[in-house]
Amino acid sequence: MSKKHKHEEHEEHVDESWLIPYADLLTLLLALFIVLYSMNSVDVKKFQEMSQAFNIAFTGGTGLLTDPAAVTTGDSKDAPQQSPSDSTQNPAAGDDEKDDAQKRREELMKQEQEDLEKLKKQIDDYIKKNGLTSDLETKLNQSQLMITISDEALFASGSSEVKEDSRELATSIGTMLQQYPDYEIIVSGHTDNKPINTYLFRSNWDLSTSRAVRFMDILLENQQLSPTRFTASGYGENRPLASNDTEEGRAQNRRVEVSIIRNYVDLEKAQELKVKPKK
Repeated sequence: MSKKHKHEEHEEHVDESWLIPYADLLTLLLALFIVLYSMNSVDVKKFQEMSQAFNIAFTGGTGLLTDPAAVTTGDSKDAPQQSPSDSTQNPAAGDDEKDDAQKRREELMKQEQEDLEKLKKQIDDYIKKNGLTSDLETKLNQSQLMITISDEALFASGSSEVKEDSRELATSIGTMLQQYPDYEIIVSGHTDNKPINTYLFRSNWDLSTSRAVRFMDILLENQQLSPTRFTASGYGENRPLASNDTEEGRAQNRRVEVSIIRNYVDLEKAQELKVKPKK
């Protein structure tokens, strides 16, 4: 009877042998966390070697740690780019990006100003050299470099065909423009307020537009100029520079303008000029 009782106590005794592998597992996990915590920067090669060792210990060699992309280093060239949310969470980084973009824009604006001043000087030198001071003038402002050409230097009265001896002027302007291929060019025609109604031109709109197109045609004979950057337009008598009450005023209004448009406009300066009271 006593032997039976001892046998029953032996059967009810709890088997604690599972604690040994469990303790080993906890030890390994603790070692892993200590190693990861102690690493300030990760060497990809060493991380791969370490991950292989842990994966062999835990899973036989496969698992999450086999993918080195799971951890990135500060020196890695393949580090992912900062997402928009990162700059939101890190205002300082966003401010730095804005400062860099502003500096870059200021550099481009400075370079553009130098380019347009250089082009203006080339045209002014051409005007002076060829005795065209009464027929051409240039003006550089906050939005464009404008070349204004009197209609008498280009066309016969009531005609849109460029005079043969004036083609050289258009060709020379095109040659100077080819040095600056990144600008939009607008060629616009203007007339005085005297009405016209012929079989070729029903109105000053027609005449001014045709003159702009004919002059642009000669510019684009230069194969170095891209037609995609050119626009021709006619305004008739609707944008006068002077009063049409005098012959001198009407002569000043009859013109072709070639505008080289800025890519970078200083909005603050442009607004100041716009609201500046007239003297």
